[in-house]
Amino acid sequence: MHAENVSVAAAFDLSYQDLTPGPRRLFRRLGLVPGPSIDAYAAAALDGTSLVTARHHLDELYDQHLLAEPEPGRYQLHDLLREHARALAATDDPAGSDEAGRRLLDYYLHTALAAGQHFTPWASAYRHPLASRPSAQAPDMSVLGQAAAWLEAERANLHAAADYAASHACFPHAFALPAAMSGFLTARGHWDESAALHQTALTAARRAGDWLGEADTLTELGIVQRETGDYPAATASWARALELYGDAGELPGQANVLNQLGFLHMLTGNYQAAVASQQQALALARSAGDRLAEGSALGHLGLMQHLTGNYPAAAASQQQALALARDLGNLYGQAYALNDLGVVQQETGNHAAAAASQQQALTLFADLGNRLGQANALNDLGLVQQETGDYLAAAASHQQALTLFGDLGNRLGQAEALNRLGELATRTADTRQARKHHTQALAIARDLSAAPEEARALEGLGHSHLQDGQRGHAAAHLQQALTIYQRIGAPAARRVQQTIENHKLPAAPSSQDHQTSGGTRPAGSAAE
Repeated sequence: MHAENVSVAAAFDLSYQDLTPGPRRLFRRLGLVPGPSIDAYAAAALDGTSLVTARHHLDELYDQHLLAEPEPGRYQLHDLLREHARALAATDDPAGSDEAGRRLLDYYLHTALAAGQHFTPWASAYRHPLASRPSAQAPDMSVLGQAAAWLEAERANLHAAADYAASHACFPHAFALPAAMSGFLTARGHWDESAALHQTALTAARRAGDWLGEADTLTELGIVQRETGDYPAATASWARALELYGDAGELPGQANVLNQLGFLHMLTGNYQAAVASQQQALALARSAGDRLAEGSALGHLGLMQHLTGNYPAAAASQQQALALARDLGNLYGQAYALNDLGVVQQETGNHAAAAASQQQALTLFADLGNRLGQANALNDLGLVQQETGDYLAAAASHQQALTLFGDLGNRLGQAEALNRLGELATRTADTRQARKHHTQALAIARDLSAAPEEARALEGLGHSHLQDGQRGHAAAHLQQALTIYQRIGAPAARRVQQTIENHKLPAAPSSQDHQTSGGTRPAGSAAE
């Protein structure tokens, strides 16, 4: 305590001296806690006592006004009391204090791993054995709702623990804790927090010389970078991770990275590279006997088969992915397989099955608290509702999706929702609104170099102009869309070509057609 606070310290000491030995020791050790709060389980781990004893000691500290209890079962130290506790802890045996801190980190890590499996069951943190043992006393994380509630309640503490572990060279806690939290943070859209954690973890892994820890962290960091639209950074992170996994002969890690990289290739319209990555990922996963990685590879391969028009193969891949996820109790995998299967069913005209699949996916995503998944399922459900003539429901679904994507900062998702809203507006003859939505989507897609969504926006603009009888503008936009679809090998090229031929649109736009509507670029300037 500073000299001017001597009287305050003396007052604290009066309360401290009234404590019995056990609560005194716990109070000193509370000064070691890196996070803002603590519960009885964490206190028991910190102090090396039973849960019953920890609760008794916490109650005594509370009775002596040394602890606040802002909500039932959660305790905090006032800043001045925290400083006092740290000063007292400095007089303890350093080895005992270090052991107390390690026990707390072990508790946080193992409990976070148990809770995080509901959100990222294939995370690298679960594939590498930890030297520490789980705490004998920990809350039950087997139920999804309880796991989600615990992760949210402890989020600030887990972040602080990961930072503490990194600054005190506590490995592998420094990079295993962020990995355990990664799926939950992604599901909730906490992109900035996740990125900061993984950057800290990356520094720690490199400091420790742990190549697998570095590869694991780069893999998770790449996912955050992709979801926030930084595709070059994601590609660089995964390239390095793939190199490290290859050097270590780590097949499941390579399969996971190739899965993620293939998905990014798909988003940017490089379908040939995407298929190659997914097929390689599937082969590696099967060679390693990693069924989680196999399910993920099947799901992503099914997406590519759908996008290239091989609907029977796509449905078969998604059904296999769904069966694997169910066998493994992987709710996350089930949700995404159902979502992707629903899209295939919608594309093949089986609207009843598509709606059922999307509703099931939406329920699972909601149970998981996965807002990004909910946004995707809502957007895809809205398309089914459009095609069955339920325009009011479709508008509500697409608008909800757009709001969620916006809240999450997922720009590609915003472009997808805007394009769907544009298509709906054209169906309902509101072509001016349609062009507004498609123009916004086009700007985002071009900024991200997301060729498939760029082509969809151009196609939507063409249809809106065609409905208004503006044949020159329609031809210009549809021709741009056709060029992109042909370049990436999308079956939508046949649809656009048929539209151009059926309406006998001019092959080359007139001079007035170079004056693009709503901010659209002229033909030939699509982002590559």
